[in-house]
Amino acid sequence: MSPSCPISNKRIDTNLVRVISFQVLLFTVIFSVTHMGIFIYIVLFDFMMRVFRQERFSPFWLSARFLLAHWNTVPKYTDESPKRFALYLGLITTAAITVLAVFGFFKTATFVALVLIICAFLEVLFDFCIGCKIYYALQLSKVIKYDRNFN
Repeated sequence: MSPSCPISNKRIDTNLVRVISFQVLLFTVIFSVTHMGIFIYIVLFDFMMRVFRQERFSPFWLSARFLLAHWNTVPKYTDESPKRFALYLGLITTAAITVLAVFGFFKTATFVALVLIICAFLEVLFDFCIGCKIYYALQLSKVIKYDRNFN
């Protein structure tokens, strides 16, 4: 299955995803530099709200929607399933960073945060989603069955 064929019935604006990724990138970099837990807690909360489809409580989603509405951007839609899979990976990564930081393993937390930073950076600058590529690879290898709506 190629990345260009429809995978889900739901679509998402990649501009929105990229603005959210910028915020994730920013907060994760600030956490990595300062080791102030509040920044990674906000990222974790935001990921949880979006994973549970409670976007109205997601600070990054709300601010991204506000910015895009005022920038008058033209939506660029893509299939939602790979982006949702990447969202789950982001949640797992952020949860790992949070647990490591809470227990005082800041060097390891910073290393894991670097992975999240790289992924967010690639999404923001190049619209290249590593989680989406993993999703496609798992579909090709039949690890993930053909699912039109990955939840």
